[in-house]
Amino acid sequence: MMWKEKYRVGVDLIDLQHKELFKRVSEFINIVQDKNTTKWKDKIQQIKKTMIFMQEYVVSHFDAEEAYQKKINYPDKKNHEKIHSDFKNMVNNYAIRLEKENYPEELVKELAGKLMTWLIMHVTQTDQKIGDFVKKQGGEI
Repeated sequence: MMWKEKYRVGVDLIDLQHKELFKRVSEFINIVQDKNTTKWKDKIQQIKKTMIFMQEYVVSHFDAEEAYQKKINYPDKKNHEKIHSDFKNMVNNYAIRLEKENYPEELVKELAGKLMTWLIMHVTQTDQKIGDFVKKQGGEI
């Protein structure tokens, strides 16, 4: 799952952060699918690092994105914040479950699929509306 230029929103900071999220989610999926590491327990440390990153980075990314929406007076800001909040809750709930259940492979794979799907759908649909809004207002992104 690599970054594609069609994912660009047109806001440099947001696009840079999206690229980092795509990179990290791709790395996470590669860890989960790696056939060279035969023991699941050998992957757990890398999975834990990814979970910590996701819990911390999405907060700073969402804060930046929401600050930009406030700055441009984005009309769908409240809905966007709700979507972000739901995603943070999902990641936090998975982190708790993974720790509690000792990182079962099926649950980690389930999370990997959800992260990939959510990121693509959110960036290509929800976040694209931010750039579209700015363009319609005649402003520069």
